[in-house]
Amino acid sequence: MTTVQEIEKLLDDYRAWLKDKTTLRAVNGEWVEITTPYLDRHNDALQIYARAENGGYVLTDDSYTVHDLEASGCNLATEKRHELLKMTLNGFGVGIKDDALEVRASAENFAARKHSLVQAILAVNDLFYLARPVVASLFFEDVVAWLDSNKIRYAQKVKFTGTSGFDHLFDFLIPRSPGKQPERLVQAINSPTRDSAEGFIYAWSDTRGVRPQESRAYAVLNDVDQAIPGGVLDAFRNYQIQAVPWSRRLGVVEELAA
Repeated sequence: MTTVQEIEKLLDDYRAWLKDKTTLRAVNGEWVEITTPYLDRHNDALQIYARAENGGYVLTDDSYTVHDLEASGCNLATEKRHELLKMTLNGFGVGIKDDALEVRASAENFAARKHSLVQAILAVNDLFYLARPVVASLFFEDVVAWLDSNKIRYAQKVKFTGTSGFDHLFDFLIPRSPGKQPERLVQAINSPTRDSAEGFIYAWSDTRGVRPQESRAYAVLNDVDQAIPGGVLDAFRNYQIQAVPWSRRLGVVEELAA
């Protein structure tokens, strides 16, 4: 049976570990760098900064979290992503100013506010890199923004019934442009795996017989966080689907915009 004394000892051990693994360093005269034992997604110790201000303290990540995500290809500037970011930060009572996550604290609540900032940093990383449905949704949004920025005309989430009688939903339909390009079906695939490739190949193969003969298919593949397996690229090639790695998307702008 677990006792109160056991849990109290565990909490005391945790507080001792937290204190022992936290280091401080003066930076630029007025700031103190706090290195915590918590690890970010790179397995590096999280660092935050504190300074006295207006009778209290301000604590900040010095823009590290947002800039690190953006450097990794996760653009937070879109409206949907910004709302997700603000909603997550609000849950911890953390604000954002010039890309820096920050909180205000008094001497009495300093420890609690510092803890909230650290947990907010970890939560933002989890939100954009560990929650796969969110990441997939955000990649789809990236593709939409890319099409829009290049003035590519499209219809979104178009459903066709294949020769099997099953319905298939395609992310984008780019209509035929007389004398230039045929109808084009485009699918945004956030996780280019064998399963996701087979799903799109089946949808395209089943639908192809009921679409104009010259119709083409494109698979836009997210290669920001992972390399695309060679087998996936070969499979698309075998079924006349043009694979478009996200890092090489500029190469198809002209034919999609025509």
